[in-house]
Amino acid sequence: MPLPHTEAPGYLVSNLASRGVRMTRQRRAILGIIETASHHLDAAQILRKAQKQEPEVDRVTIYRTLSLLKRHGLIDELDLMHLQGEKHFYERKTPREHVHMTCLRCGRVTEFESRLFDGLKKQVQKECRFQIAVARMEIGGYCSSCRA
Repeated sequence: MPLPHTEAPGYLVSNLASRGVRMTRQRRAILGIIETASHHLDAAQILRKAQKQEPEVDRVTIYRTLSLLKRHGLIDELDLMHLQGEKHFYERKTPREHVHMTCLRCGRVTEFESRLFDGLKKQVQKECRFQIAVARMEIGGYCSSCRA
C-alpha cells in the first residue's frame, strides 16, 4: 500500500525556506525524494536516489537533512518491527496518525487509518489526563499472501 498523500510536492522545501533554512541543490534533491516516495525509505536508499540527481550528496548531508526534518516535525522515523535490525525508515508526516502493519515473513508494510485509533487516543487523553503529542502503533503479523 502506498504512503498516504500529504501536501503537494514542494511542501517540505517551502516549509523549511519559510523558517529561514538555506535550500541547497543537495537539500532540495533529498526533500524531493522524501516527498515523492511511494514507500518507506531508509537513509541508504535516500542517499542512492539523491546521488542520481546530485552526485555530490554524501551520507553526512542525508543524516543532517533527516535530523533537520525531524527537529521541525516534518518526518517520522520508524523502526518497522526491527525486521531489518536497527535500520530506521523515514516517512513524511501526514495530517492523520496511522498504524503500521508489518508482515514478519515478507516485510511488506501496510498503513492503516482508523477512527478507532483516533478514539483510543482521545480516551487515553481523557482517562489518563495525558496530553498526547505523538502516537505510533506498529503491528507485526502475516499478510494474506504469506498466509496462503
